[in-house]
Amino acid sequence: MFKRIKEDLEMVRMRDPAARSTLEIFFCYPGLHAIWFHRLASWFWNHKLLFLGRFTSTINRLLTGIEIHPGATIGRRVFIDHGMGVVIGETAEVGEDVLIYQGVVLGGTSLEKTKRHPTIGNGVVIGSGAKIIGNIKIGDASKIGAGSVVLKPVPSGSTCVGIPGRMVQEERKCAIDLDHGELPDPVAEVISLLLKRQDEMEAQIKELGITSTVMKANGLLSRKTEMEEIFSEGAGI
Repeated sequence: MFKRIKEDLEMVRMRDPAARSTLEIFFCYPGLHAIWFHRLASWFWNHKLLFLGRFTSTINRLLTGIEIHPGATIGRRVFIDHGMGVVIGETAEVGEDVLIYQGVVLGGTSLEKTKRHPTIGNGVVIGSGAKIIGNIKIGDASKIGAGSVVLKPVPSGSTCVGIPGRMVQEERKCAIDLDHGELPDPVAEVISLLLKRQDEMEAQIKELGITSTVMKANGLLSRKTEMEEIFSEGAGI
């Protein structure tokens, strides 16, 4: 038990640049407390002490603002940063070295008592406010962008952003990655291409309009010249 606690403390120090001391981490990190409470609740749950498991998880939610069902499986070195509003459902499975930010929901979609919550692979980063819904697999070393709603499986090493979540293939290999401002946005890229094409078409239309005006003007000038020649010939007669 003490070995796991020491591992958790070291993990927080690695992933949070705001952590200044072991004492601060031990007493002031609700995400860490939530993991410790969950281990106790899970022990009760797995030993068929279901009420004690749910009661412990309720105390956990009241103290930390993080709700983890005692039936959920949480791997080693999982760090819930800040954590307020995080919800992890009964059949959810979270791998090792996973980084979860505040407001994340690992939710279910079925009323049947089966596997209905997501499975999170190892080394995954889940941004603030992301919702991962249903019995889907999030591959190892993936990143879920802040505010994304993920309804389909995500391959390993991918980045998923948007509502609904859209995947952008990458070669991610490490979970310690806090560059959330650098996430690609496929929707914005498509809109940018459409706007660029629109500008090109407007320029072409404008050019065609100028050409048409010039042609019309040339036609009128030619007709005027013909009429002047006719009149001049008539006057000469």
